[in-house]
Parts: sequence; structure tokens; C-alpha cells
Amino acid sequence: MPLQNRVTPLGELIADPARGLVYGNRGCLHDATGTIRRRYAVRRWISCRLEFRGWQRGPLLQPGRFTELFFLDESTAFAAGHRPCALCRHDDYRRFIEFWRRRHAGPAGADDIDARLHAERIDPGSKRQRHHTVAAQDLPDGAFVMHDEAPHLVRGADLLRWSPAGYERRVKCPRGPVETITPPSLLALLATGWEGAVPLFHPSAG
Repeated sequence: MPLQNRVTPLGELIADPARGLVYGNRGCLHDATGTIRRRYAVRRWISCRLEFRGWQRGPLLQPGRFTELFFLDESTAFAAGHRPCALCRHDDYRRFIEFWRRRHAGPAGADDIDARLHAERIDPGSKRQRHHTVAAQDLPDGAFVMHDEAPHLVRGADLLRWSPAGYERRVKCPRGPVETITPPSLLALLATGWEGAVPLFHPSAG
């Protein structure tokens, strides 16, 4: 039976046999039986390489350990609000810090960045994912928006519907304001033409 550790662009955890191309965590979300009990445990939401220094990833969902999460690609991880890991993606993390310092005044330590991202991705009242309104023509490739009540990837002039196994049903991106899922700071990162050590796009995105 698939584990409930696949992450959607909406930040939800689902059970699906497709593994994804990016790994990550947001603390220990499961109990001693491996049942998911919470959406997040810490503000440090990171995205990682699937393989690093030969470290073994299994067995998964061990009691008291962080919950191993998997994303279709880095665009999905960004939409969910995860940033590059400072350990397994050190070069990416340094580039991310440089970008952050150009965009935001003030401290740029990991705790400062994670606090700002948390405020962008989670509504403090409802504790649900926070969305933002942005003009469609201003969105970079890799952004996620809500369309027909489902998350879609922006790819050129088109939108691709997300699924755990890949992208489906390409449609034209509408004009005007759209409901954007990807947090504003990570949208700005995508607008720089970001390419990291993990795949930004699943092959099904074309």
C-alpha cells in the first residue's frame, strides 16, 4: 500500500504509488504507526536530492524521525512552499541566499527565510495554504495557479493540469488576474530563470 507522503502543489499529503523526482521534509508528521497526524511540524520546509552521498532513505516513516516526502518536481515543491536544502543542495542554497538578499532587506539566515516563507504559504487564521492574486502575463514558467478548481503548472502560454504521475490536459493560460499557489518569493525566484540540482519540470511538462 502506498504511503501518504506524496506532496501536491497545494501542500497536501496523499498516498500514491508514483514516487516523484524530488525529496524533502517539514519535520515529523506521523505517529508510531506511520499514520500522518499533521501537515507540518516545523517552519523549515526543504526540498532535497533523491540521492546524496549514498545515504539510504529507507525504511520510511520511522517512529520519531522526520517524515520523508516526495514531490513530482521542484516546481511542485516550490508551489507547496519548500526551499532548497542547505546540506544536500549546498550550491543551490547559496544561490538562493544571494537571491534572497537582493529581494528582501534584513537578515537572511535560514530561520529568517523560513519564517518569511511560512507567512507567505500559510494563512495564520485558517492554517490553510495561502494563495495570491497575480496577473497571468506576469507569471514565470514553473508557477502554479488554480484553474477549474485544480492546480495547474504555467508552461509558456499554456497551463498543464498536475497529477501525482505527471502533467495532463494542456490548456491556454487565461488573461488577467489568476489565483496563484506558489508563494511570492518563490515566484520571484522562478522569474530569474532558476535551474537547480533537482529537476524543475517532470518530463511530462515537455
